[in-house]
Amino acid sequence: MDSQGQNEQGQNEQQVVWTVVGTDIGPLLLAATGGGLLNVVFHATDAVRDKALARLAARLGTQPVEAPGSPLLTEAIRQVEAYFSGGRRAFELPLDWSLISGFNRQVLRELASGVPYGAVVGYGDLAKRVGQPSAAQAVGVAMGANPLPVVVPCHRVVASDGGIGGFGGGLETKRKLLALEGVLPEPLF
Repeated sequence: MDSQGQNEQGQNEQQVVWTVVGTDIGPLLLAATGGGLLNVVFHATDAVRDKALARLAARLGTQPVEAPGSPLLTEAIRQVEAYFSGGRRAFELPLDWSLISGFNRQVLRELASGVPYGAVVGYGDLAKRVGQPSAAQAVGVAMGANPLPVVVPCHRVVASDGGIGGFGGGLETKRKLLALEGVLPEPLF
């Protein structure tokens, strides 16, 4: 690393810290930088966690450090726990959008700011909101690429035919998140 804080590839190196938080939908990996919350990963068992951390290291050129007590994670942990306990309806966190760009970032930013707790939006409606009315399928791709699920609520995007749509965390996880927000009834079993 040179005096400018860059590695050999000339990329700015930044610290990435992470921890795993237990929730009603299973363990979530939270990773953050000085810029904000960077990544949320569902089902963060050891194997999933290790794969996610390797992906982050390769993408960012720095090895993420486990640091559950890091001030970069404190508020994210608090807000995620409050969300799952029913005490928080909106996340108010700085977000590091560096893992996503272009159309996908535009769609996810609109989702984060424009679809509140307890509401849902169709893929086509979200496409219209970003000025691309024929891009419903591309919106689906953007949801699948969301590096910040739960916080950037891709679970609130549903099919226009009334179906639940797809979900990177699995349909059962999507159902549980929508039930938590009162959109769907709680599963009976």
